[in-house]
Amino acid sequence: MKLLKIMAAGAILAGGIALTGCNDLEQPPSNQYNDSNFWTKKNIDKLVMTAYTQMYSAGNMWGDEELGDNLYNGYRAEDRHFIRRGTANSSTGTFGWNGWYGGLRSCHTFLDNCVAVDDVDPDLVLRLKAEARCIRDMIYFRLSNFYGAIPFFMENPSLDYASTLSRTPREEVIKTITADLEELIPDLPKKEDLPAAENGRLTQAAAAMLRARIALMDSDWAAVASWTKRIMDGEFGHYELFPTYDGLFAEENEYNNEVILDMGYVGGVKTWGEITNMKPPSLRTNYITWTPTQSLVDSYLTLSGYTIDENGTDFDPANPYDNRDPRMDATIIRDKSELYDPVTGLTHTIYIRAASGVSVDNVGKGAGLDRTVTGYYTRKWFSPIKDNQSYASGLNIIMMRYADVLLMYAEAMNELGQMNSTVWDQTIGAIRKRAGFTAEKALKMPSGDLRQIIRNERRVELALEGLRWWDIKRWKAGKEYLDGPVRGCTYVGGDAVLDTYVFDENRDYLWAIPQSEIDFNPNLKPQNPGWGN
Repeated sequence: MKLLKIMAAGAILAGGIALTGCNDLEQPPSNQYNDSNFWTKKNIDKLVMTAYTQMYSAGNMWGDEELGDNLYNGYRAEDRHFIRRGTANSSTGTFGWNGWYGGLRSCHTFLDNCVAVDDVDPDLVLRLKAEARCIRDMIYFRLSNFYGAIPFFMENPSLDYASTLSRTPREEVIKTITADLEELIPDLPKKEDLPAAENGRLTQAAAAMLRARIALMDSDWAAVASWTKRIMDGEFGHYELFPTYDGLFAEENEYNNEVILDMGYVGGVKTWGEITNMKPPSLRTNYITWTPTQSLVDSYLTLSGYTIDENGTDFDPANPYDNRDPRMDATIIRDKSELYDPVTGLTHTIYIRAASGVSVDNVGKGAGLDRTVTGYYTRKWFSPIKDNQSYASGLNIIMMRYADVLLMYAEAMNELGQMNSTVWDQTIGAIRKRAGFTAEKALKMPSGDLRQIIRNERRVELALEGLRWWDIKRWKAGKEYLDGPVRGCTYVGGDAVLDTYVFDENRDYLWAIPQSEIDFNPNLKPQNPGWGN
C-alpha cells in the first residue's frame, strides 16, 4: 500500500481492532468497533501500544547491524547485503517506508481522537499523548536519517492533501521533533513512578536520551554533553551500570537499572526468531545468516589494554582469543567457546576449527548455509525458549541503556576539548572496569588518539545492538569501515576474504526514495543523489 493510502485511508487497524464509519441514519453495528464506541480508556491504550510495536523491533536491530561492519550475511541474497556490495537500486525492497508511516498513522489517529474520551483521567491522557508524540518523533528521526528529506506532517493528512505531499528538508524535520521532544518530557513519568506492570513504557529518561541522540547525529556536541549529563545527574530518574556485562543481556535481569528503554518480548507469547539462524548448528540444525566479522573480533583489546597490533606481551597470535577483553566472549562464540544450552541443560564446547575433528560447527568459505562463513557465531542475545522445540527468543531487545549515555558524554566532552581524567574515569574507565579490566593501562586515560579510542570503545561495548551503522554514518567514515574486503578468521582458508563491500561517499549515506513511491507521487522527486532520476 502506498504512503498516500496508508495515511489517508478511512479505516485503521489497531491490534486487530477495526473501526468502521457510520452516519446519522444508521445504527452502529453492535459486533464491531466504530467511531462512536471505540474511544474508551481500554482501546486508546491498545492503540498506543500498537504504535509501540511499530516503533522498533528485533528485526530492525539486526537489519541495522548488518548495514555496518560487525556482522556478515553468509546467506547473501538479502537487500542489506546488496546495499553493502553497492548493487542496490531504488527498487530494492528494503528501501520502503510503509511500516514506519503506518506507525505515524497510529500515533496521529490517537492524538486526533484521545480528547474525545470521557472516562479517562486527564493526567493519563496527557501521559499517553506524550508517549504517542515521542514514538512519532523517534520514527521521524529514523526516517530522516535514512532518507534525508521526507514527507512530514504532524497530523493525519486528508486525501487531497496527501496527494500533494512533497519532501520536507531533514533540517526542518529535526528542528520540529527536537522542539516537540523538549516540550513533552515533563508529561512522561520517571522510571521510579512506573508500576512493574508498565515496565518498558517510555519515560523522561528515554525521551531525553532520544534528544541526545538527535544532537549526536548532527555533532551538536554541546547539546549532547548537556542532555547526557542531565541523565547522569539523575534529573530524569536513577540509572547505573549493571554489575556484569553478560548479565545485562540475561532474561532474569530484564528491566535492570542500566536499561532506559527496551522492546518487550515474552517467551512462548511474543518472540523474535533471528537468533535461530545465528547460533551454532550443533544446538539445532538450521541455516546460518549473520555471523560476526574478523574486524569486530580484532577490535577487542587485550586485558593489559593494548590493541592486538601493539606490542602487548599478553597477545599470542597462536592463541588469539586468550587474554582478551571479556566482552568479546560475552558477545561472540569462537572456537572452543563454552555455551550452556538451557533446552537440554548441557554445556557445549563449540568446535569451529576444522582441525578440531568435530565437523558440525565447522567454518568454510562457500560451504553452504549450514555453518558460519566467518568462523564465529553470536552469543549476545542468546536466550532460547526452554521448550526443546524452538530457539526463538523471548529476551527483550535493549534500545537505550546507560552505558551509551556515558559513551555519548565522553565523546562529546572529547570533541569539545574538555576530556580529562575525571570525565574518563566517570565514563570509559567505569565501563571498562565493569567489563572486567584491572590493568592500569586499560583503566587510566591514555595519551593517544582519544577520538579513535572512544570510537572503538563504542564499537565493542555496543556491538550487535544495532548502533554501529549510525555511528559510521555520523562520522562520515563509510570509506574507512565499509569499503573493501570483508574477512573471516584465518582458518576459513586462504586469505579469509569473504566478500568485497563498496561504499560511494556521494550516495550511500542516504537510502533511495522508494521508486514505487515516486511512481505513485511524483512530488517526491528529486531522487536522492546517486540513485537515478
